[in-house]
Amino acid sequence: MTTDRRTQLADNLARVEERISAACAAAGRGREEVTLIVVTKTYPASDVRLLADLGVRHVAENRDQDAAPKAAECSDLPLTWHFVGQLQTNKVRSVVNYADLVHSIDRERLVTSLSAAAVRAGRKLDCLIQVALDAESGERGARGGIAPDGVPALADALAAAEGLRPVGLMTVAPLTGPYEGRARGAFDRLMEIATDLRAVHPAANMVSAGMSADLEEAVAAGATHVRVGSAVLGVRPGLG
Repeated sequence: MTTDRRTQLADNLARVEERISAACAAAGRGREEVTLIVVTKTYPASDVRLLADLGVRHVAENRDQDAAPKAAECSDLPLTWHFVGQLQTNKVRSVVNYADLVHSIDRERLVTSLSAAAVRAGRKLDCLIQVALDAESGERGARGGIAPDGVPALADALAAAEGLRPVGLMTVAPLTGPYEGRARGAFDRLMEIATDLRAVHPAANMVSAGMSADLEEAVAAGATHVRVGSAVLGVRPGLG
C-alpha cells in the first residue's frame, strides 16, 4: 500500500510542479521564486513522511488538534511547519511548539497571546497577516483575516511583539464581495497591499496566496508561496 501511495503522491507532486513551473515561465519568473507548501490536513503522518522523502520541505496544517501530534511524530524530518488555519487564542500555547510560520494573524489579541506563548517557549515565530479582501473597513472576514486598512496597525503590533516577526501577507480568494470569482484580481490587490507593507517593514516580503484551484493566478500576480492540498494528496472521501 505504501508503495502505491508513494507513487500516487510522486505523480501528483510532479503534476503540481509542472503547473508551478509553467505558471512561473508564463509570468517571466524564476521557478525558485515560488515555494510550494503542501497542506496535509486530515492526512496521516505517514503521508508527511512520504512527502518528505519525495523532497517536500514545507508542510501546512489548519487545525491544531491534527497538527500537534503529526508534527511531534515527524519531528525528526527536515520540515518547516506552517499553521494556516484560523487560530483561537486558547490554541497558541500548543501551536508555538511546532509551527515555524503562522499565516493567519488577524487581530491584535492574537498577537498578544502568541507573543507571550512564543517567549515562554523560547521560540521566534514568523507571522503573516491574513487579509480578508471581502471584509468591510476594519472588520474581519467570514474565513478569518483583517480588512486591508487594518494591515498597517497589525503589522506594527507584530513588529513590536517579542518573539514574533512580521514576514508578509496571506489571503484566500474570497467567495463573496467584489472579488468573488476573480482570483487574479484578488491576488493583484494583495500584492498592492504587500508593496505598501514592505515600504514600512522591508523584511515582510512573503506573499502566501493560491491553492490547488488557483495557483496559476497567484503565481501570475507575484505570490512567493502557494498552499496546495488536494492536488497533491487527493480529495478525502466525505470531505468534498
